[in-house]
Amino acid sequence: MRIVVLTGGIGGARFLVGVRAHARRIGAEVTAVVNVGDDVRMHGLQICPDLDSVMYTLGGAADPERGWGRVGETWVVKEELAKYGAEPSWFGLGDKDTATHLVRTTMLTAGYPLSQVTAALCERWQPGVTMLPATDDRLETHVVADIEGERKAIHFQEWWVRYRGAVPTHRFVFVGAETAKPAPGVVEAIAAADVVLLAPSNPVVSVAPILAVPELKEAVANGPAPVIGVSPIINGSPVRGMADRCLGTLGVEVSAAGVGALYGARSGGGVLDGWLVDTTDDKTDIPGVRVKAAPLWMKNEDLTAAMVASALDLAGV
Repeated sequence: MRIVVLTGGIGGARFLVGVRAHARRIGAEVTAVVNVGDDVRMHGLQICPDLDSVMYTLGGAADPERGWGRVGETWVVKEELAKYGAEPSWFGLGDKDTATHLVRTTMLTAGYPLSQVTAALCERWQPGVTMLPATDDRLETHVVADIEGERKAIHFQEWWVRYRGAVPTHRFVFVGAETAKPAPGVVEAIAAADVVLLAPSNPVVSVAPILAVPELKEAVANGPAPVIGVSPIINGSPVRGMADRCLGTLGVEVSAAGVGALYGARSGGGVLDGWLVDTTDDKTDIPGVRVKAAPLWMKNEDLTAAMVASALDLAGV
């Protein structure tokens, strides 16, 4: 069996731990197509937060308390940059993390595409799945918000890390998406998949940027494999992160039903065949979509693997 997962963020990374565990039990292959909308260049370094979250989590190096970055991280470089007054001061680069960004930036500068760079970095971490960026092209999530009385577009990282999303926000823009092409291997993996899973990631800033790449969405929406989404909302609240703020900006109800309707049924021009919700949301109904309830709290690897098994059962594979 071949499983493709569209994923991003910490929740998506933790979901992949369960996908990998279940895949090993049934002898399946897993390809993770990872959001790059969060990617940003700071202090001359190319930073890929979602790719790194997935890589570190599956490689056993993620900090379990912060939920992001490296365990046992130190902050000497950040402190030295602050002493120089180097901006942006609001974004912290850990010392271990900086090494990853240095290697990535050096390879990108030498002409290697992001997909090849990601494969090279994974040689160290051995994530146990094939990791592919959604695209090798520029694709950045920008946020239109009111900052100090002025409406402007800022990078998603600034909106979330600097302002914590606590500014009047109007819309999200995926810069470069219209002309971006899927990274090598992405469309092929989707075409060969037995099932495509949408991780319980933020639907607005983790999954939507992936689906904003036209050829990639076409491959998902019109491909042969059933598409099963896993709700990131449990009983009216996000599992973690700021999905509620993002959904509120779009005027979408913060509920399993609201997110399922946002993705929409494949039969109606959306992407879903099935929608896995938590047992507390067992009354959820999405027109044209099969809905199944199962426990969705990812408290450990076994529980997360059980979620994945429920998603595959919903897909009929």
